[in-house]
Amino acid sequence: MSREKKVSREKRIYRVTLAGGLINTLLVVFKFLAGILGGSAAMIADAVHSLSDFLTDLVVLAFVKLSSKPQDKGHDYGHGKFETLATVIIGLALLVVGGMIFYKSLLRVLSFLRGETLPAPGMIALVAAIVSIVLKEWCYRFTIKVGKEENSQAVIANAWHHRSDAMSSIATMVGIGGAILLGQKWAVLDPLAALIVSFFIFRVALNLVRNAGEDLLEQSLPEEIENEIIKIAENEPGVSEVHNLRTRRIGNRYAIEMHVRMQGSITLYESHLRATRIEDRLREEFGLQSHIAIHTEPLKVDGEYREPGA
Repeated sequence: MSREKKVSREKRIYRVTLAGGLINTLLVVFKFLAGILGGSAAMIADAVHSLSDFLTDLVVLAFVKLSSKPQDKGHDYGHGKFETLATVIIGLALLVVGGMIFYKSLLRVLSFLRGETLPAPGMIALVAAIVSIVLKEWCYRFTIKVGKEENSQAVIANAWHHRSDAMSSIATMVGIGGAILLGQKWAVLDPLAALIVSFFIFRVALNLVRNAGEDLLEQSLPEEIENEIIKIAENEPGVSEVHNLRTRRIGNRYAIEMHVRMQGSITLYESHLRATRIEDRLREEFGLQSHIAIHTEPLKVDGEYREPGA
């Protein structure tokens, strides 16, 4: 990838993350005030979720900067794994937040079941939930667009963090609205909504941690992508077989290593040209930063390598 494209990618990621961070900051303040003034456990839980969004925005900004650094003496494959690590941190942060919300909400529901009276939330909490749904869904849409265009795991993870906040705000809105409209006897809908919010958070968090963990553990690329790699290589004239294919992700880049067989009678120069053409086509398909290593071999005769003309 050229220096200009690297800078452009970094700027787009920074811009979209800063925009989400600004919206998160405003929502955190508004939600906490609405939750406290409106006496809503669900809205305070929603505020904590937005706070985790803000913190993960900071994580993305820090780790994307690190992952964009070029190869150096100590990192022959670049720094792309920093971006995957950022995704894991985001997922773990979501798990912690979900656990806190679940625990506190469960205590309030149990208190209600024991006969304690729960205060009904105020209208300001309902307004905050509606505002949050609109703003966080907007954040999701412009963040996921950039994440997919720039093939950034961390940005896509952050987009889903925005979406999970929007979904949790829907549950919050239903719980608060029900508690307000149905009266004091239904005030338990507020902490019940907070419990539902925690399950939304758990689901998104586990998906993020699982997917990023697979990359950190060097899981191969999906079968359909490996089949496409083989197809591209075998479309090169003179290549009869691809084997020993190994693939993985390094942050937002693919790493591809393979052996290809060609006629043993061709020159080293011609073998090099064919391998280079395969590399060029793979980079056109999967990105200019793709790590590609191709080992060329002569065809086998009766299961053995033989010198041409022997």
